Amino acid sequence: MQKFKTTMKTMGPPKVEVPSPKDFLKKHSKEKTLPPKKKFDRNEPKKPSVPLRTDHPVMGVQSGKNFIHTNAADVIMGVAKKPKPIFVDKRTGDKHDLEPSGLVPKYINKKDYGITPEYICKRNEEVKKAQEEYDKYIQENLRKAAMKRLSDEEREAVLQGLKKNWEEVHKESQSLSVFIDSIPKKIRKQKLEEEMKQLEHDIGVIEKHKIIYIANK
Repeated sequence: MQKFKTTMKTMGPPKVEVPSPKDFLKKHSKEKTLPPKKKFDRNEPKKPSVPLRTDHPVMGVQSGKNFIHTNAADVIMGVAKKPKPIFVDKRTGDKHDLEPSGLVPKYINKKDYGITPEYICKRNEEVKKAQEEYDKYIQENLRKAAMKRLSDEEREAVLQGLKKNWEEVHKESQSLSVFIDSIPKKIRKQKLEEEMKQLEHDIGVIEKHKIIYIANK
């Protein structure tokens, strides 16, 4: 038996479900059966009945209308049909529709030409509202972070406090021994000197500037 590999060389043999041995071919199983009987329901109306033999149509009815004159009058009085606008792009007579060609103004004749669309106006309003809320947020933060000016009494109190601290540190520095013979004493002396230097700098700044502002945290 010859095997045809060409039809299955890419996907392989077809994988189909193998029939069950219980579903063997039975007698009369291939015979066609009629569909189940349905109840007839007339949905369409009945056609008119056939006329009787005694009923005769009306014969000999004629119209006095002159159809030739009527048609001629309709053509004369009627509005002439406007030809479809076309354009010719070659001397050989190639015709094309003029309207979709873009050679005639079409959109500038519309009523809403040049008018900003509604969705653009809505978007601009949303952007404007968002900008106003952002500006309000920034102004609120700037207001909270605004610098506070020290009064003369507060400035004098701060200055006197710094001088008092300098005197205490200076007194403690003078109480140290003249001979520094250990590392802890040396570190202590350097720390006191740095504190005195910082206090002297702060005192000089406050005495130099009469108006002082403090930023809110």
